[in-house]
Amino acid sequence: MDWELAQWHPLIQDRKFLPWLIKVPSDKLLLRARDISQAQMTKLEELWKNEPDVKYADLHRPDIVDEEEMAPTLLQYEDGFHYQNILAPLVKIEADYDRQIKESLTEESISVRWDKSLAGKNVATFSFHRMAVEQSRIMVGDELRLKLGEGAQFLYGRPWEGVGYVKDIIDSEVELELRTGGNVPDSLSDDYVVEYIWKSTSYDRMQSAMKTFAIDDTSVTGYIYHKLLGHPVEEQRIATARIPSGEEAFTVPGLPPLNDSQIEAVAAVLQRPLSLIQGPPGTGKTVTSATLVYHLTRQNMGQVLVTAPSNVAVDQLTEKIAATGLRVVRLASKTREATSSSVDHLCLHVMTPLAAGDEFNKLQRLKNEIGELSERDQKKYRSLRNKTEREILQAADIICCTCVGAGDPRLKNFRFRQVLIDEATQAIEAEALIPIAMGAKQVVFVGDHCQLGPVVMCKAAAKAGLTQSMFERLVLIGNRPIRLQVQYRMHPALSEFPSNMFYEGSLQNGVTEADRQLLNMPGYAGKEDFPWPVPNKPMFFYSISGMEEISASGTSYLNRTEASYVEKVVTHLLRMGVTPGQVGVITPYDGQKKYVSEYMRRAGALASALYEAIEVASVDAFQGREKDFILVSCVRSSETQGIGFLSDPRRLNVALTRARLGIILLGNPRVLSKNPLWAALLLHFKEYDCLVEGPLNNLQPSYMTFARPRRNVASDSRYAFTALARGGWDGRWDDRRDPHNAPGFRNGGRRGRRGKHEQSDSRFDPRYDNGNYGGGYDENNNAATNRGLPIPSFAPLPHYAGADDLSSVGGDSAYDGSQYGGSRASFWSQREKANQGPQMGYFVGGPLGAGNDSRR
Repeated sequence: MDWELAQWHPLIQDRKFLPWLIKVPSDKLLLRARDISQAQMTKLEELWKNEPDVKYADLHRPDIVDEEEMAPTLLQYEDGFHYQNILAPLVKIEADYDRQIKESLTEESISVRWDKSLAGKNVATFSFHRMAVEQSRIMVGDELRLKLGEGAQFLYGRPWEGVGYVKDIIDSEVELELRTGGNVPDSLSDDYVVEYIWKSTSYDRMQSAMKTFAIDDTSVTGYIYHKLLGHPVEEQRIATARIPSGEEAFTVPGLPPLNDSQIEAVAAVLQRPLSLIQGPPGTGKTVTSATLVYHLTRQNMGQVLVTAPSNVAVDQLTEKIAATGLRVVRLASKTREATSSSVDHLCLHVMTPLAAGDEFNKLQRLKNEIGELSERDQKKYRSLRNKTEREILQAADIICCTCVGAGDPRLKNFRFRQVLIDEATQAIEAEALIPIAMGAKQVVFVGDHCQLGPVVMCKAAAKAGLTQSMFERLVLIGNRPIRLQVQYRMHPALSEFPSNMFYEGSLQNGVTEADRQLLNMPGYAGKEDFPWPVPNKPMFFYSISGMEEISASGTSYLNRTEASYVEKVVTHLLRMGVTPGQVGVITPYDGQKKYVSEYMRRAGALASALYEAIEVASVDAFQGREKDFILVSCVRSSETQGIGFLSDPRRLNVALTRARLGIILLGNPRVLSKNPLWAALLLHFKEYDCLVEGPLNNLQPSYMTFARPRRNVASDSRYAFTALARGGWDGRWDDRRDPHNAPGFRNGGRRGRRGKHEQSDSRFDPRYDNGNYGGGYDENNNAATNRGLPIPSFAPLPHYAGADDLSSVGGDSAYDGSQYGGSRASFWSQREKANQGPQMGYFVGGPLGAGNDSRR
């Protein structure tokens, strides 16, 4: 249908339907109306996604989860069972929510285009409803069922259905590769039905990891066990660690040399059983991780397990590690084996046929051709495959997989003493625990808690704290991350505000202004630079007073005026000779994303294909990525409403740090300045004469007056970008000796084994506000859905005096587990002997290591 966008009109204004659409009720009717709270409205909206007929009275049904009854996550836990009892129910309700959403995802009357893959498999390509794809989080590798609708069954003469894996998703067009190469109704293109096949594998593995962590003494060492639970433990060093001598010794084959902060990070991590590396944007986190993994393999502790929450992150790190010449195997899930990647040659499913021999390959060809093998052949096929896979995995120096992939049955009998988790701040706690609970003696978390955290779909689980990563929790209880300090992405002018606001001004620039000038970029054929208001500062805030509107979905926002200015800026860049792939448009709202894409395509002065190649996406989609030029459309422009997603400091940090050569923000300064963080950003632009208005070819300083922010950003306890960043450690051991680095609860320990202490509840901890765990805030001080960053105001935990290096505590080896006999209980008893007993017990009932619970 040909929509005329200029004729669109809003139906909702100030959170009300316009009166010409819905008549304003009389006073008499209003008296009879039932009062409903914001929380109840939110719960109803969630229920309507799966049960459109749900009514107010249904809120009291016994099967409806009451968010207030969910036990919130804590900063510290008594033992593994306490940890499991808190997190397992949250993982379950997230799994239930995911299942409900995806099983309800049935699309009818789908048109299909049939094709063949290179392997001879049938591939069905079809367009899925965009909202369904995004809200359900359909991803490459997911399993879908495709079948004929009733009309198509009549034409085909019989029912038909096939199951396959999502091979690719491009602009809501799904490529589904069917499992077998048998006959398909390729003569029919219309009236298909698509159903989602939900699998509990990921959540089952999380639950299994929590159970293992609680009951199996050998799942992790005693030291790591107590550190992960948040118990006060003296820092331990690995006396037998092999540290390269000299800067050149840290350089590894195939990777660039490290800078000073990267060398300090690698050296410090090699000496510690548990480490956190904070990698701010553009600081070479992947290169540092790959170099670290190389040196970990030189510690003679066996294979190294390298994981990350996402397949993209795993593939990137696998590629870097493989460049060092180490034997690397990428273990992909069965559902992703049909998906190609840059590391296909390192994938187990690709290596297996090459190493298995003729008999296996003969059976594989037969299986591909006819779809099924005889029982005897199938048994032989499985035996040969399993044997070959096991041999390949055992021969590897490093195995790379997702966090969930670490629970793959093919790794069941493997034990990994060294584990690295990349992008650890994007994994929920139970997800990160899967690779750890496989015998870890040395664990390295790599991430950045000042950027976006895990994605949790269920609001009840998110509110209870499931969105807090293990990395962030460890930081909050005093484990100071080692921060990488040299950024190589942004023009120095672009890094100034993020460095000062989010990283205490610690970021140094590894690139110069000349390195980040468009005219100096290889391949740029143009002869002019962009008309920046200040030539040596490729940035500006475009002051626009457009009107925000509710989008067609009713759940998002758009701003047409901003969209028109986005098109003008993009067109200017393209006319200069900048390619579409160099430009990215970030907007926090799906409604604006769709409108900007459609507006540029229809109203742009250049060929529509150029605008279609411009990536317009959310902040979340751009995390971990970069573009030469970034435009940020803020959308929100109502003086009476909040600014929603924009109030989240992490989202702003990510948005501001994606650009290499230049960034342009478009929005209403008067509305945005009500938020203290945005007020600071706008003041930053204004001080450099980069707050402008007017036509693009004649930009002038904007003199729009700012609204007064509700709080001063420097003292506002809702923003912890500076406070959390304060935990960054430069890698030197002297900083670790301060006992006050181990923060605790304001009033001491918990009362008894199952005692309740409200400040150990992270929703009521004084670092969070008014019990709204994870709540960012809008300018009206209303709790927002997206979590802001809490500011720590810690008192020190009780600590133990005594040996700093526990290599002297029992046993002959500093790191083989003999110093605590592999037992968490004996570890504590030996620690108490070395330290002449604890100065203060963590539990009122007695010191750790005492009593009947052998796991304390």
